[in-house]
Amino acid sequence: MRTPFVIALMLGLILLPGCSTSPNTAAGERALDDECQYAINDFKRVKGLEGFFAESAAYAVFPGVGKGGFIVGAAYGDGQLYQGGEAVGYCSLSQATVGLQIGGQKYRELIFFRSPASVRMFKQGRFELSAQASAVAVAVGASTTADYSHGVAVFTMSKVGLMVEASIGGQRFSYVTK
Repeated sequence: MRTPFVIALMLGLILLPGCSTSPNTAAGERALDDECQYAINDFKRVKGLEGFFAESAAYAVFPGVGKGGFIVGAAYGDGQLYQGGEAVGYCSLSQATVGLQIGGQKYRELIFFRSPASVRMFKQGRFELSAQASAVAVAVGASTTADYSHGVAVFTMSKVGLMVEASIGGQRFSYVTK
């Protein structure tokens, strides 16, 4: 049966070698800071997200998540965690999927945490988004009626590319303090 092969492949994609949660250089830190600020500014232009920025315990922004797949897919992105409007640490997301999928895309992802408890779980590396979690795709100027689900609200904004998929998978996160 192919199930062990698929599971092994997915685990390999999740644990991509050479991926680091924090930038390796001061120039890399500045570049990620700038990219995160641009992404935050773009998300702040979306009608309906103002309340999330004002009321969340924290939020993680991933300014450039790359995703691709052909039957088996993977995604990876680096970002920062913000509390009180200030960046407090670096984070990364990795995702593996399996199912009907083809293509590639780059997008931004923003995760709002409703409570300090969900922020603690994220910082401790005990936070994952399951296949059942759904992200709300937003466009600049689009109104949204999204709300928290299981303590988090997830929003994505497409940057470039096209991906067609009907797949299952999940996102894993890592975090280090700045």
